[in-house]
Amino acid sequence: MLQQTQVATVTGYYTKWMQKWPTLQDLAGATLEEVNELWAGLGYYSRGRRLQEGARKVVEELGGCVPRTAEMLQRLLPGVGRYTAGAIASIAFGQATGVVDGNVSRVLCRTRAIGADPGSPLVTQHLWSLAQQLVEPARPGDFNQAAMELGATVCTPRSPLCPECPVRDFCRAQKRVEREHEQTARTSRGSPERGTPLDVEECAPKNAAPCPLCLPPAQPWRQDLGVANFPRQPARKAPREQRAAVCVLQQPGSESGRFLLVQRPKSGLLAGLWEFPSVQAEGPEAVQRQALGKALRTWVDHPLPLRSLRHLGEVVHVFSHIRQTYVVYGLALAEPLQGLPPPGARWVTRTEFQAAAVPTAMKKVLRLFEGQRSGRGKASKRSPGPAASGRQLTLSAFLKPTSTP
Repeated sequence: MLQQTQVATVTGYYTKWMQKWPTLQDLAGATLEEVNELWAGLGYYSRGRRLQEGARKVVEELGGCVPRTAEMLQRLLPGVGRYTAGAIASIAFGQATGVVDGNVSRVLCRTRAIGADPGSPLVTQHLWSLAQQLVEPARPGDFNQAAMELGATVCTPRSPLCPECPVRDFCRAQKRVEREHEQTARTSRGSPERGTPLDVEECAPKNAAPCPLCLPPAQPWRQDLGVANFPRQPARKAPREQRAAVCVLQQPGSESGRFLLVQRPKSGLLAGLWEFPSVQAEGPEAVQRQALGKALRTWVDHPLPLRSLRHLGEVVHVFSHIRQTYVVYGLALAEPLQGLPPPGARWVTRTEFQAAAVPTAMKKVLRLFEGQRSGRGKASKRSPGPAASGRQLTLSAFLKPTSTP
């Protein structure tokens, strides 16, 4: 749950999860629908699905025993990658294995003055090698959690708290900052420049190929960034723009009536979750209305007053790689419908909607619909992306220097 999500968001979900499924056996016996319902709102929904798949494999194929080494965790459990395997093995089972996540990567790049893109294969492998050299064999779990917490709370991306850093004396990025300040001061006084010693990573002889760990030659030192010169992140790709026309179909009933939900495909974005009927938003409004009407007829075997379909506004929701705009329509029926919807569709009350496995974007859509119905709402344009990861763990170990970058 803590991958890509802050502790403040996770705490409530974790508590409910452990109350519902306190053992692996309990989780293995749950349905994917139940998992999605409890996970709804956390984002990156494949994490919940993989967690349950892993529980089932442990219970059904591994005799109820979780693998105890990073190598076996990664090999045997679906969805467990190098970082997750190292974290579990070191924290739960005491294996002396290093971990590298975004926070640890930043700490290592600054303490070793590594300026190159940490996402490149060569730098990534170098960081994993460093993590393995540095991990404390006697307390690997505490050390790894300390490194994660150091990056999450002190060695932050944009406003690092260098005066509070317990590894400040070992930090080569900090030493580079101090040298740059001294050189600037000498220049302003008109003092002759002294030879500036090379950083450890700037070890290539003159006329050699550029060091693959150094700051890129095309990105000179920026005084305003300080230690945040390390590492230099490549420009992020803008999220892909997508548009969908979505219809909130409401029939009268208890509470605020009932709403039609349909289930998304079993693979892909938001796999298996429930949403209001939607289609790709292509062309002018008339074309969108026609496409929505056709989609609604596949789920509702009754004549619908499609002339009453109202355009309500737009809702924007940003996923990690997609900026999704929902063009929202509403259709409130005057009379309740008879019969059951086909497989893959269901009618829910508002209370049931809130408890269902629906993505956050659909909750925004419903708020827009209800606001417009009451005359209060406006289209929502604000949608934060997935929160950065964070952890509330005790800092109990210090990074120690090594002889190589």
